Amino acid sequence: MKLCITSIGKEKDALADQRFGRCPYFVIFDTEENTYKAVENNGVVSPQGAGIAAAQQIIDEKVDAVITGHMGPNAMQLINGAAIKIYQGKGVTIEEEIQLFHEGALMAIDQPVPAHSGMGNGQKRG
Repeated sequence: MKLCITSIGKEKDALADQRFGRCPYFVIFDTEENTYKAVENNGVVSPQGAGIAAAQQIIDEKVDAVITGHMGPNAMQLINGAAIKIYQGKGVTIEEEIQLFHEGALMAIDQPVPAHSGMGNGQKRG
C-alpha cells in the first residue's frame, strides 16, 4: 500500500501540512517496501487550480490513501474518482501520521472544505 502524506518538508520527521493543494511536498510511504519518497507538489506554484494539479500528481503516483488536513471540492472529486481514500491527519510528523494510520486512529474525510481554503499558511484551524 502507498500512503501519501501532505508535508512541509522532505523527511519522515517533518511536520505534516494541513493543506492538500498548497502543501510544499508529498511524502509517499510504501508500506510493503518500508520506503519513503518525497516529491515536490506541482500544484503549489499554480496561480489557480492547485488542488486539481496536486490531485492529478497523486493519482499519477498510484497511491492508495492520502493523509492531509483538508481538501477542496475539485481535488476531492478527482481523488474520489480514482478510488483513493482520504484521511484527516493530526498535524504531527510524517512518521506519527503513518503510525496513527496503522492504528486506525485517523478519520476518513468525506466532505471537502470550500474552494481556496488552502491559501492560508497551513496551520490547523480552530
